[in-house]
Amino acid sequence: MVEPLQNALPLSPGAGAFLPIALAFIALEFGFARLAADHADTYDGPETLASLGVAIGNIAMKILTGGLVAVPFMFAYQHRLIDIPVDRWWSLALLFLGVEFFYYWFHRASHRIRWFWATHAVHHSATRFNLSAAIRLGWTGQLSGAFLFFLPLAWLGFHPVAIVATLGLGLIYQFFLHTNVDVSLGPLEYVLNTPRHHRVHHASNEACLDRNYGSVLIIFDRLFGTYAAAPDEEELKYGLKGREPSNNPIRIALGEWGHLLHDVRNAKGLANKFKVLWSPP
Repeated sequence: MVEPLQNALPLSPGAGAFLPIALAFIALEFGFARLAADHADTYDGPETLASLGVAIGNIAMKILTGGLVAVPFMFAYQHRLIDIPVDRWWSLALLFLGVEFFYYWFHRASHRIRWFWATHAVHHSATRFNLSAAIRLGWTGQLSGAFLFFLPLAWLGFHPVAIVATLGLGLIYQFFLHTNVDVSLGPLEYVLNTPRHHRVHHASNEACLDRNYGSVLIIFDRLFGTYAAAPDEEELKYGLKGREPSNNPIRIALGEWGHLLHDVRNAKGLANKFKVLWSPP
C-alpha cells in the first residue's frame, strides 16, 4: 500500500509519472503564448525553470517521506466503522464527494493556518499564472500533516488506495485549471472549478485572497461563502503578497518556513509561539 500512497498525495497534482505529460502541455501552452500577442507575457523563462526545479524536489521528497502517510491511513482503515465497497457507482460517487469536501477544508486551512501555509505558499509563489505554476509544489506536505484531513474517509470505511486514487485524479484535473487561456464552460461553471475560478484563487488582489478553494467542484465555496468572481476593471496580480519573488528552488520551497520559524523564535512566551504557528499568514 505504501507505493500508491506515496505517489498520489494531497499536495501534489501528479507524481513522477505525470510530470512528462505535464511538461508536454506546458510546452504547448508556451508555444501558444509565443504565437498569441495577448499572451506574450504569460511565461518567464527563469521562473518556469524554477518551477521545474521545485517539482523535481517535490517528487524526491515524496519518495523519501511517502511511507509516513501509509501507516496512519492503514491504521484508520483497520479500525473502520463499516466496509464500503469500491466497485459500486454510489460508493464511488460518495467517495468523490467526500474527497471534495475534505479537500476544501484542507485547502482552506492551508491558507488560514501558517503551519500549513508554509508548505502551500510554494504553490502561490509564481508571479505568472500558467501551467508551469501547477507543478510548483511544496516539499513538506507529508511532514506537516496535510494527510490528516483525509484520514476520516479511511476511518469511515473507504479503502486508502481508493481515497488516494480519487485525490490523484482530482489533482490532475487541477493541473489544467492553471491555464491562462480564457476557457468558459458555460452553466457548468456554477458547479465545476474552472480556470476562471482558479485564476481568482491564485491572484494576490485584496478581493481575491482566500477564495475559491475547490478541487474539481466549486459548490463548497458557494455553500461556505468563499466563492468570488474576478473583480471588475482590475487586473489580476500573482505572487506572494509581501514577499519578494525568487527563482531559487530551495528558497522557494523553504523560504516561508524560514519566515515562520523567525516569527516563532521572536514571539514572547509559549502561548504566543503557538499562536504564530496557528494564526493566519
